[in-house]
Amino acid sequence: MQYIISLDIGTQGTKCILFDTNMNMVADAFEVSNLISPKPGVVWQEADEIYGSCVRTIKEVMEKSQIAPSDVCSIGIDSQSAGIMGVSADGEASTYYDSWLDMRCGKYMHEMQERAGKRIIEICGGPASYTHGPKILWWKNEQPEAYAKTAKFVLPSGYVVGKICGLRGEEATFTHTCIHFSNFGDNLKKEWSEELLDLFGVAKEKMARIASSFEIAGTTTAEFAKQSGLVEGIPVVVGAGDTAAGAFGSGIIEAGMLMDTAGTASVLCCASDEYHPDTEFETLVQMPSPVEDLWHPLAYINGGGLCIRWFRDEFTGKPAASYDELMAEAKDLPAGSEGILFVPHFCGRVLPNNPYVKGSFIGLDWKHGRGHMYRAVMEGIAYEYAYYFSILKKEHQSTKFEKLYTTGGGSKSPLFNQIKADVLGIPVVAYEQGETALAGSAIIAGCGAGVFSDYKEPMKNLGKEGAAFQPNMENHEKYQKYAEQYLNVISALEPVYKSGVYEIEG
Repeated sequence: MQYIISLDIGTQGTKCILFDTNMNMVADAFEVSNLISPKPGVVWQEADEIYGSCVRTIKEVMEKSQIAPSDVCSIGIDSQSAGIMGVSADGEASTYYDSWLDMRCGKYMHEMQERAGKRIIEICGGPASYTHGPKILWWKNEQPEAYAKTAKFVLPSGYVVGKICGLRGEEATFTHTCIHFSNFGDNLKKEWSEELLDLFGVAKEKMARIASSFEIAGTTTAEFAKQSGLVEGIPVVVGAGDTAAGAFGSGIIEAGMLMDTAGTASVLCCASDEYHPDTEFETLVQMPSPVEDLWHPLAYINGGGLCIRWFRDEFTGKPAASYDELMAEAKDLPAGSEGILFVPHFCGRVLPNNPYVKGSFIGLDWKHGRGHMYRAVMEGIAYEYAYYFSILKKEHQSTKFEKLYTTGGGSKSPLFNQIKADVLGIPVVAYEQGETALAGSAIIAGCGAGVFSDYKEPMKNLGKEGAAFQPNMENHEKYQKYAEQYLNVISALEPVYKSGVYEIEG
């Protein structure tokens, strides 16, 4: 039997799973991330800690499984997608990882939006936000020494792949599944846009080579083998962004399929065989799938899932209440939480971009308890999804969306799933393969190394549809009013937050 190692470098932590070639999970390991956040709006991770977490979790799954290291046939890696970091000529880190949660590049985000907003969307498939383009301009202008030392800008996965394989900076790769976040890449051509790079004065030489997720980037070195407990010469693929890997691992590969990633970020996306940049609403991002000529129009809330954990950790005592306890308090409350609205944009609204929004509870009354507030947090995320869904239906009028597949930690909550079904008015189906990104990365690795002849066969051995939640249409009608009020609240609060009190310093 052969085995595949799959790594997911997430915001909250690094997870490693060892799969056999029948896509059975043999062993897993997890290490919590060290997010460095000295003040609001500033978030980064040290590159060596990211790489170290990958080494340690691989070593742990090998020790747990007791398989022969020579039986590992390939390694696949996915990572958080909207942040960026640099590597120097020798392939070592030239910067820390500038997280997608970091807002210091806001000045350059506005500059890119003002100078080429819709053109960036047309070419890249997504707007300039707290994404690669503004972050690279921040490094160039605010940290010129680090910028000068940087040979290539890469994703965390690109950095780790380079370290595992001993690649030099000039050999670094950039997965094509993250072009939509680059702000400098041509989504259709899968190449860097000289038009956009020239406009903003970024040298093309600073950008890593765009490559297919399935391409073999290199093989494990003797040094890495010694660190991790593996052997030298194992093929390592370029890999994918975490959301792209999750959609792929969920089997979202046919036009019209709709998926909710209920993780640290709350992501609503679908599959489409047409590239349709959203220049009208500037809300949907066209994420390329690992599958050729397939895209995933999507929108997301920065830290949507974090809002739920934040409420539990900060407002339910010490030790914190369990999610089951909170669900019991909230599940029988009426739709709308008896007048509370919650805005989940703690780091600003990403899509459509509005940095002048913060997290808020609106409409609190003496009658409200923590069950009301907990339910309102979930409803606020669902209201944001309702807006995304309305744009999806306008942009893809010929597509019929019949049900929503939900994955990630939030998909384990029956209440959250029911709220989404009621707000959106379509069935929500929990996908029982919980580690969809890791499964997707494993299949990509197996295909790249020639272990699988194509991706469809191993997908048959993945998860299946679990519990289905049918929409309560009476609640759906009620929720339409609340979803509209939610959008009105965001507009009404904008002047308050735009006053400068909440401005993030560089």
